[in-house]
Amino acid sequence: MITLTPQRLESVTAWFEENFHIRGDIGASVSIWQQGREWLSLAHGHCDRARSQAWTSNTLVPVWSATKGPAAVAALLALHQAGLPLECPVAEVWPEFAGGGKTEVLFQHLFTHTAGLCALDERVSILEYESVIKALENQQPLWVPGTKQGYHARTFGFLLDEIVRRLTSAGSLGEFFHQIIGKPMELDFWIGLPEAQFHRVSPIYPGKITAADAEQPFLKAFHTPNSLTIRSFQSPSGLNAVSDFNRSETWTRGYASMGGVGSASGLARFYAMLADGGQWLSKQIVPTTVIQQLDTPICQKEDSVLLTPIAFAAGVMHDPVDLDPDSMTHGRKLRQLYGPSKRAFGHPGAGGSMAFADPENGIAFAYVMNQMEGGALPGPKVRGLVDHLYA
Repeated sequence: MITLTPQRLESVTAWFEENFHIRGDIGASVSIWQQGREWLSLAHGHCDRARSQAWTSNTLVPVWSATKGPAAVAALLALHQAGLPLECPVAEVWPEFAGGGKTEVLFQHLFTHTAGLCALDERVSILEYESVIKALENQQPLWVPGTKQGYHARTFGFLLDEIVRRLTSAGSLGEFFHQIIGKPMELDFWIGLPEAQFHRVSPIYPGKITAADAEQPFLKAFHTPNSLTIRSFQSPSGLNAVSDFNRSETWTRGYASMGGVGSASGLARFYAMLADGGQWLSKQIVPTTVIQQLDTPICQKEDSVLLTPIAFAAGVMHDPVDLDPDSMTHGRKLRQLYGPSKRAFGHPGAGGSMAFADPENGIAFAYVMNQMEGGALPGPKVRGLVDHLYA
């Protein structure tokens, strides 16, 4: 087991401080836990470009798709409570979902982004929940479910939200998450932010795309009209500007794909519970069967939306590995966003936020910031923190 020595934590701290001097951070936080204890909590910078309001460990910030990890766990818990396996057809719970030839789509397809529902043919507003659900019910899969993988950037949250609403008495996935995890754990993280917390939220700022960034396959596709990438990030339509996520009405809606708001400590505490087998203060918050669904990869493919190899367990990402049986590096990780352990899982958010659990070493990590970077996966600011943590 890796020990969080003072030297490791000092190395992480040094990189974190450099982020503000040479990598453009304005305000950011890092939280690192091991065996249920927070070993490092860093917060530095400002909430605004004018440097008029200090960023502290209590600052909240939108975390974009880092919301997907907590959302996935909430949906998995709803399935677990109902006694439904991932291999069950979605239409058994949601009969209208069978429209468009989706009778054979399984929950597993939704959680692994292999359902072929990443982009909608019908143009509907993200502000109109019922219209989005109706469009998903009518949508034909873009490929035979399970044969391809394409990141369901926005539709993922609506699909899981509707499942939770149908399986529980909660009015939304965000409410269910708060009831069963957020409130019992006193998490500083919400999928649907209460008004009483508005004053703590820092605005976020869009990243600048460099010439080198613009050559990334993902960014080239993102700026190509009608590509599957841009269609996926605009289905459903609306809320496409970063400034839209600085509005309180966006925070309160609780978009399960990208609407979470919280602190680094709040996100890391959540993953610390998962890294400790689902336990928190001697209480089993998440059953071990659900933990196994999170730390066991289900599929790995060249993602048709992110245009890079992505490995998924049930709703969370793993680092991809070399699958070529004839390769000298067969089985080795192709990248280490979540450290060296193959059991580690988590999820990044647009612009660079990221959180993960490493059950093998009992470690949890979260980084949040208000100055975004370009690209689909985390950039050097957070990658360096993880590299120094495990060096």
